[in-house]
Amino acid sequence: MPFFGNLLRRGLTVGEKLEHLPVDPMQLQLRTLRRLLKRAQQTAFGQYYDFKDLLKTNTPDAAFQDQVPIFDYDTMYERWWHMALRGVENVSWRGKIKYFALSSGTSGAPSKHIPVSDEMRRAMRHAGLKMFFALTNFDVDPDLYTKPMLMLGGSSDLQEQGDYYMGDLSGINASQPPFWMRPYYKPGTEIARIRDWDERINEIARLAPEWDIGFIVGIPSWLQLMMERIIEYHKLDNIHQIWPNLKVCVHGGIAFEPLKKGFEKLLAHPLTYMDTYLASEGFISYQDRPGTRGMRLLVRNGIFFEFIPFNSSNFDEEGRLVGKPKALTLEEVQEGVDYALLISTCSGAWRYLIGDTVRFTDKERWEIIITGRTKHFLSICGEHLSVENMNQGIQQVEEKLDVNIREFTVCPAVEEGGYVHKWYIGCEPLADSAAVARILDKRLMEVNDDYRTERGSLLHIQVQTIPVELFYQWQEAQGKMGGQNKFPRVMKGRQFTEWENFVRQKLKNQGSKASISDSR
Repeated sequence: MPFFGNLLRRGLTVGEKLEHLPVDPMQLQLRTLRRLLKRAQQTAFGQYYDFKDLLKTNTPDAAFQDQVPIFDYDTMYERWWHMALRGVENVSWRGKIKYFALSSGTSGAPSKHIPVSDEMRRAMRHAGLKMFFALTNFDVDPDLYTKPMLMLGGSSDLQEQGDYYMGDLSGINASQPPFWMRPYYKPGTEIARIRDWDERINEIARLAPEWDIGFIVGIPSWLQLMMERIIEYHKLDNIHQIWPNLKVCVHGGIAFEPLKKGFEKLLAHPLTYMDTYLASEGFISYQDRPGTRGMRLLVRNGIFFEFIPFNSSNFDEEGRLVGKPKALTLEEVQEGVDYALLISTCSGAWRYLIGDTVRFTDKERWEIIITGRTKHFLSICGEHLSVENMNQGIQQVEEKLDVNIREFTVCPAVEEGGYVHKWYIGCEPLADSAAVARILDKRLMEVNDDYRTERGSLLHIQVQTIPVELFYQWQEAQGKMGGQNKFPRVMKGRQFTEWENFVRQKLKNQGSKASISDSR
């Protein structure tokens, strides 16, 4: 097999070099936009917004921005996508949509139905192959390319709804894996179809010794739960005792750094990590080189990108758009600035506010990091705290107290004593709430000047450490175990009230005496 591995690696290296030939990313983006407009010009959406006329202009990007408004999911669904869900053809993308990805993200809202066209499925497969090419930039043994890849996602037993199917995007993709992956794909189509999360993980644990896994792919929190189940099932010390050739982890969905310490306790040696940004709406970017957190934008893969500066002029404190802000193209962005991401895609999303915020770390390489969600920034009194800031604080707590924090959530509230951030933090082992609060608070003041300013007079924090199992029990109660489901980093309103009541009842039933630290 080493000969085949070297042969495959040489082929991948050629593919990776071809992928990085000198190009102007903005020209690729304009080409992508023209292709999208051309292919959708006969749809109801394309005719309503005169795509045919937009294609005649010398500056299609400017004309497109002027002609087509910005949409979020609710407006896109209410005006257009609801018709595609009823089987109407040529709504916002040509033909009939056969698949809809169910996605509630981390907002706690009812499931969204995101159209997934045949063109988008091909684009995602193409992106996956590009990512496989990029492995040649990492220091991996050529023989690794012949090892199986375990992909942990949602069930591929999709819900048939007459003319279309719906399910988790990872389940949609797993239902028909690309031809080049099929010989290597685990856990295999039969197990991937199991809908019950525990049943599926138990089957994976039972059969794990039969597979020589080289790659694991998925959301890191679910991958960690899977490895823990395998280790427990076979009474192992670490996962490498059963998968000695496991070398690569391809992850996405949530920030990995705060989880890395606990994740690596399950290993005999570190892995090579590749970060990805794969949303239900499309494959947006992936990490294509070591030594950086940045992920390379897929600028010629069926998505046209726009960027709105994420500031108080363009967004209110709830993360909603203010007025009609100007969106920037790829050539207009700057490094170090947070932008709300707009995408137009080959599934019929147009100037679509996906809900994520990104920051360019290297504009020349088109590399970005995800900094949070438009509705998950805390700014109840002007503190402008991002999810990235929160992750930095959590990571500091882990390092200082030698604990493993796998989940956390925070809610902004107004109480008699002023403004407050209420934190629930899942620790292993359970740490003292007061110690966690001191370290977390100090780190947040170090990384965010606005937080430090408001913290001095207006804002205080409450921290409660709880068993991490409560987070998973909540998700199970919500029917959101596994797949692409993520626990919300910021909760608000009714959802947080339900969460607090859930935690309070669980702790009472368990006879736990939880402590709350209130730092003023």
